[in-house]
Amino acid sequence: MIGIDLALDEAGLLVACGVQGHAKAGPKGNDVVCAAVSVLTKTALRVLSVQEGIRVQGGAERGVFWMELEYTPQGRDFLCAVGMFLKEGLEAVAVEYPDHCTITITTERRGYYGSKAGRQRR
Repeated sequence: MIGIDLALDEAGLLVACGVQGHAKAGPKGNDVVCAAVSVLTKTALRVLSVQEGIRVQGGAERGVFWMELEYTPQGRDFLCAVGMFLKEGLEAVAVEYPDHCTITITTERRGYYGSKAGRQRR
């Protein structure tokens, strides 16, 4: 099962994302659920990392993805768009494959898996 945690700030903007687990919805290398979650999260990380006004820390290893964000007014609109795209895409995967993927949306920043706080939590 893939577990996804999204954290939104009081304005509803993405400030953190953590993903952990394996969908086991198909053979290794042919798992559409894992592929969908991986493409959505890694693309978001890449496009947010090069945008002015947004500071991103993140990373991935087998079965784990994390990113934490801070933004200035300059990066707010871009983060709003990318965050909404990511949230809607991940929610669609969870709705389509509920036996393989769950999503939790909170306003609490938790210290995600690859971050220093997340490594201490594991």
